[in-house]
Amino acid sequence: QVQLVESGGGLVQAGGSLRLSCAASGRSVSSNAMGWFRQSPGKEREFVAVISGSGGTTRYADSVKGRFTISRDNAKNTVYLQMNSLKPEDTAIYYCAAQRIPYYTLSSRDTDFHSWGQGTQVAVSS
Repeated sequence: QVQLVESGGGLVQAGGSLRLSCAASGRSVSSNAMGWFRQSPGKEREFVAVISGSGGTTRYADSVKGRFTISRDNAKNTVYLQMNSLKPEDTAIYYCAAQRIPYYTLSSRDTDFHSWGQGTQVAVSS
């Protein structure tokens, strides 16, 4: 089983940047597409970004496209989410998860993912 631990969250002003990390342990996740999701109080968990196992293909939610960048370092078994031009509406707990394998397309549905981390809080002040 894989364990995922997110880090890098914090409080930042609007327009600022944060870089989230998702460290995997237990086994390599190089065969898994890896995704980031977020959840705000009173809202359902929503898709943010996903990256293929090789890192060559990515997919983003429209709300973060052009501002967020997902990447991975398979040698470190770690996935990243670089968040720029942050907005107050980006405030949420951010989670990473591994897409079930085998996969044929990158998914944005949380039901296609497993091994959720505990999340890291991101707060953006206006």
